[in-house]
Amino acid sequence: MVFLSERQAEIVELAKLDGRVLVDALSERFGVTPQTIRKDLNDLCDAKILRRIHGGAINPSGTENVEYEQRRRIAADEKAAIGRRAAGLVPDGASLFINIGTTTEAVSEALVNHRNLMVITNNLNVANRLRLSPTIDVVISGGLVRHADGGIVGEAAVDFIRQFKVDYAIIGASAIDNDGALLDYDFREVKVAQAIIQNARNVILVADSTKFKNSAPVRIAHVSQVNSVVTDARVPRDFQLLCRENDVDVIQVTL
Repeated sequence: MVFLSERQAEIVELAKLDGRVLVDALSERFGVTPQTIRKDLNDLCDAKILRRIHGGAINPSGTENVEYEQRRRIAADEKAAIGRRAAGLVPDGASLFINIGTTTEAVSEALVNHRNLMVITNNLNVANRLRLSPTIDVVISGGLVRHADGGIVGEAAVDFIRQFKVDYAIIGASAIDNDGALLDYDFREVKVAQAIIQNARNVILVADSTKFKNSAPVRIAHVSQVNSVVTDARVPRDFQLLCRENDVDVIQVTL
């Protein structure tokens, strides 16, 4: 049994609400020194109630969800516009893959009024959105469900995807390198994305311009392997030239 002071109990509640707490903000809130707050946080972390980060602490049970929600908020308006434009490339009656990612989820939101679609996805968030549409059939891949974002990854998901040959694939990437490499962080997710690309007749990459500034270690594919890139207005010129050389259509949305 861990006995918490009134202040420590309130710190825990704040961490549950906001996902994290910071030493300076807590010091000001409670009118005590930063050293006192650090001791409180150390006690709470020693008891495995919170987990220390630089300058504060986080609620362990909510860490992954907080990170996911933060990613959803990055370039949110751009992602919504990209989602609408990409959805416009998909005709009624089509079959398609939609993989993991906050931008691919924006596409799914824009697809809800389409008719007679067959959507195969390894993204539980996409499935949950589209299942409410009476004219869209949703097929979910098997595999390991990732706690962080509801993505389904692993060899079972790869094997499942390989059973299909669809009209369109909507894919995302965590980073886009200068040489046109599409990159991600999780090799298990990459294996699924590669299977999706190999089994679609038309591949649409959806990525906001922040992806050109990111870096990730695992290669998904090269931009030459996609048919269209839907992004926002701040696309590096070298990337545009690379797409032109490889007959990849670049569609830039404006807000």
